[in-house]
Amino acid sequence: MSEHGRMAQLSGWLSAQLGDKPFELAPASADASFRRYFRVRCGDESHIVMDAPPGKEDCRPFVAVARAFSRVGLNVPEVLAADLENGFLLLSDFGDRQYLQVLNAGNVGGLYDDALQSLLVLQGAGSGGGILPPYDEALLLKEMDLFRDWYLEGYLGMSLDAGQARLLERSFSLLAASALEQPRVWVHRDYHSRNLMLVEGRNPGILDFQDAVYGPLCYDLVSLLRDCYIAWPAAQVDAWVEAYFTRARTQGGLEGIDLAQFRRWFDWMGMQRHFKAIGIFSRLYLRDGKPGYLGDIPRTMNYVLESAARYGVFKALKDFLADLPRRS
Repeated sequence: MSEHGRMAQLSGWLSAQLGDKPFELAPASADASFRRYFRVRCGDESHIVMDAPPGKEDCRPFVAVARAFSRVGLNVPEVLAADLENGFLLLSDFGDRQYLQVLNAGNVGGLYDDALQSLLVLQGAGSGGGILPPYDEALLLKEMDLFRDWYLEGYLGMSLDAGQARLLERSFSLLAASALEQPRVWVHRDYHSRNLMLVEGRNPGILDFQDAVYGPLCYDLVSLLRDCYIAWPAAQVDAWVEAYFTRARTQGGLEGIDLAQFRRWFDWMGMQRHFKAIGIFSRLYLRDGKPGYLGDIPRTMNYVLESAARYGVFKALKDFLADLPRRS
């Protein structure tokens, strides 16, 4: 379907949902998928409509996870109307104040405290119970392979020799094993400053959760504290990690785990996530023609280097990464 035809279909569906009242439609945001979001103003009311083209996106996971997260007390958009066959959702509107847009040294403590409290709620939700798919070894390794395929070979144009390939394989295996050691909880999977909205009352509003899984305890924590889009001093991040560990222990599930073990899980989980992110940023540019994320690669790579430097087992990996060619 053409862009004009798709927009006409969307407008017709919205008109039916809004009782044929006049409305205005304006772009709200886009993400790293094929989904698009528009703000719908109808009189004094404002809503968000998701456009998820069938064949490229599926609205069903969004609806299912939204209901599950809402039931446990998280502030997620309400699904006001849905056309799952055609890929349209009408949602409540959290406004346009992303954490990324408002965070500064003066307010980060309070805003992150809200976000960490919501994360405790998410992680205390109980077992997966079949609601969320498992974050298993195959998926962990597949994600890290994006770094090799799309960043090293695709973006940098490298041809890895046998030793380099073995180094990556060993490193990825260690990182996946560390992730699988951790207690399993509900994982948002993109819990960072672009998907947390500053809202009145039950802050934060939480977006983009449709890819949630049942997996490692530290995944969302590292997504927030070592955010690909904004960085904080390492000492501050370490303090947040220690404080979260203390709070999470009172919630249960960390019996027999000390802070050093938790920090290793956190660091190694970050390496796994950031390898994936660098691969995705490269793929968005090379495959999808979206260069906007390339500027986030140096920050994301720096996280990997910092974590690798803390552990002797990753010395060879750190040296390999530090010697990679750079592209402007």
